Amino acid sequence: MNKKIAVIKGDCIGPEIVTEAMKVLDKVAEKFGHTFEYDEVLMGGASIDVYGVPLTDETIEHCKAADAVLMGSIGGDTTTSPWYKLPPEKRPEAGLLKIRKSLGLFANLRPSVLYPQLSGACPLREDISSKGFDMLIMRELTGGLYFGERKTEEVDGVLTAVDTLKYDENEIRRVAIKAFEVAMKRRKKVTSVDKANVLDSSRLWRKVVDEVAKDYPEVTLEHALVDSTAMQLVKDPAQFDVMLTENMFGDILSDEASMITGSIGMLASASMNETKFGLYEPSGGSAPDIAGQNKANPIATILSAAMMLRFSFDMQQEADAVEAAIVKALDDGLRTGDIMSEGCTMLSCSEMGDAIAERI
Repeated sequence: MNKKIAVIKGDCIGPEIVTEAMKVLDKVAEKFGHTFEYDEVLMGGASIDVYGVPLTDETIEHCKAADAVLMGSIGGDTTTSPWYKLPPEKRPEAGLLKIRKSLGLFANLRPSVLYPQLSGACPLREDISSKGFDMLIMRELTGGLYFGERKTEEVDGVLTAVDTLKYDENEIRRVAIKAFEVAMKRRKKVTSVDKANVLDSSRLWRKVVDEVAKDYPEVTLEHALVDSTAMQLVKDPAQFDVMLTENMFGDILSDEASMITGSIGMLASASMNETKFGLYEPSGGSAPDIAGQNKANPIATILSAAMMLRFSFDMQQEADAVEAAIVKALDDGLRTGDIMSEGCTMLSCSEMGDAIAERI
């Protein structure tokens, strides 16, 4: 199978970690008889340096012409980089908002996995962390409170701020469909998170999710309130498979879920539109303090590439092979600095990429 991948290496550690993900993809192509064509384009600070803007229309067109986008970290040191002396709309992160809107990326998929080999880094009690967990949070990305009308004005002499939380049934339905489709490729369980005991938007959310669920009889659906879910995440995270929720709740819960894995260097993510097209990137930042030192952990980016294989290319066996290679490397005691523990072997960024590729 031939696939075209738009590659945005990004800033600081971005080029280092994306290069290792490409190394692993090349090994997958070799082993399984595929061809991956890379189209490298610029975004973020790297684009500012060349074009004066964080994202050009030409880069967007290149991305649209690809089957998926693989991206590294965007941005730099906010205190010292000249990028952050520019107006907000010209700074590196402005490119992220523009590319999501331009590509129609409304569904954010963020896995949160605690590998048994790294359970010691989990801040939860050992009786909880020893069970491990493997969940995926499906967050609606382009609606809700963050995108509703807002204003601050003086009312009867008192400053008053208003933010509007709005969803229509089509916005809810399309992200719910994504959640059930992903659940069919996992353990076939969806937990839909809302605040239906208070909010009209959540009552509509629950109604539409119930309607979508009828088309996926193999998937178990449960509804949960967001406050209860926040407690359950630290009490028994192993109970969750796919968690579906709106934008603000997903923002908060996905950060909570990332913390209990022990290292942000292990966290992949994807943003998808209504087709199989997606943008795949690590959840962590650009780590300017270690940029160019070959110290970064490439595993989150490699896991993001595995998500691309699974969800955009329908290459289930290949995705399984990448994930299994990562587990084997961890089983063999191989670590980058952020996940290093006593008795293990510390590797550089490129050495970890080599080790994972060798185990495919």
